[in-house]
Amino acid sequence: MARLYMIRHGKPSATWGGDDDDPGLDEAGQAQALAARDWLMARPAGERVSRVVSSPLRRCRETAQPTAEALGVKLEIDARVGEIPTPKGIAPAERGAWLREAFAGTWKGVKGDLDYDQWRREIAASLLPRSGTAVFSHYVATNAVVSLLLGDPRVLAFRPDHASITVLETDGGKLRLIKKGREATTGVL
Repeated sequence: MARLYMIRHGKPSATWGGDDDDPGLDEAGQAQALAARDWLMARPAGERVSRVVSSPLRRCRETAQPTAEALGVKLEIDARVGEIPTPKGIAPAERGAWLREAFAGTWKGVKGDLDYDQWRREIAASLLPRSGTAVFSHYVATNAVVSLLLGDPRVLAFRPDHASITVLETDGGKLRLIKKGREATTGVL
């Protein structure tokens, strides 16, 4: 099985319900992006990445870009590793409350207009062919993959910190969790 890494984006310049629905990184987040790049580039030859994939959102693209530049590869954008979709009937200002409710429950219990348990399975399936890849994604998407691999029905299987790197392995047909990334020490996402 070959390694792949799922990296939560660095600290954004704004959070839920702010003035910017697609914030970039703040200064701390930019430093975290560089630290993630350095960690990935320091992997031994058999564990090093050759591809970089990102969620379409700016905070992920900005976290991923230093790694793509260091490798001399084009940053690939994949919406399948993007943020959890907000139900169509929920206004942006209500997203935070909807997420907090979802975080307290299970994947099958998330209220919305799609099957969120299936959504998490699709994220994991999108990772199967990604050996040797750094995948820059989000808090909830990382939990989707980790909770599925652990057989945990809860939405929150752990609290990945900003720029936390979760180590996975794939053989193209099976995905395996090697190590969860560093967890946040505060309740702020």
